[in-house]
Amino acid sequence: MKMDPASGFDPVRIGIVSVSDRASTGVYEDKGLPALQDWLTRALRNPIEFEPRLIPDEQATISATLIELVQAGCSLVLTTGGTGPAPRDVTPEATLAVAHKEMPGFGEQMRQISLRFVPTAILSRQVAVIRDQALILNLPGQPKAIAETLEGLKNADGTQAVPGIFAAVPYCIDLIGGPYLECDEAVCKAFRPKSAIRPRR
Repeated sequence: MKMDPASGFDPVRIGIVSVSDRASTGVYEDKGLPALQDWLTRALRNPIEFEPRLIPDEQATISATLIELVQAGCSLVLTTGGTGPAPRDVTPEATLAVAHKEMPGFGEQMRQISLRFVPTAILSRQVAVIRDQALILNLPGQPKAIAETLEGLKNADGTQAVPGIFAAVPYCIDLIGGPYLECDEAVCKAFRPKSAIRPRR
């Protein structure tokens, strides 16, 4: 995908996947996909093409969906739901099954953020992996927790108290050959080494 001349930023295709037996069958309204789309639209300055999927807690279906999204050109795939210890929670297993590389630091940081709020954060099993030229991240199921883990926690004066995981996402995608992601620093300040920063257009 070539640079968008109107915005001056690389376009990016992002897969967003909500994993839920009940939401996928219409028992209740899915809130995961809107939460992911809302946060990413605020955080990124790039033109985004979303590939949304709402699927049940079936390991084979989750794995097939992740492979399909990567093959469709998604540089980033975010899942929400299915990461707890219950029998039907199989998102991490499905994600690891399609991995070429594991990125354990993302899951470690997500749990550190969630532990600020609830001791049961240690029960979450989110993982992050690389498949081809895509980064796949498992996020929590609750919209509030999705924003907290991506954005991090801020002090009363607006300074960063705990870094969110998204600060490391743009540079990770640089390293695997994806588009150059530009963040809105009011939402999330990405970190890159000086040598990797592109001058503003």
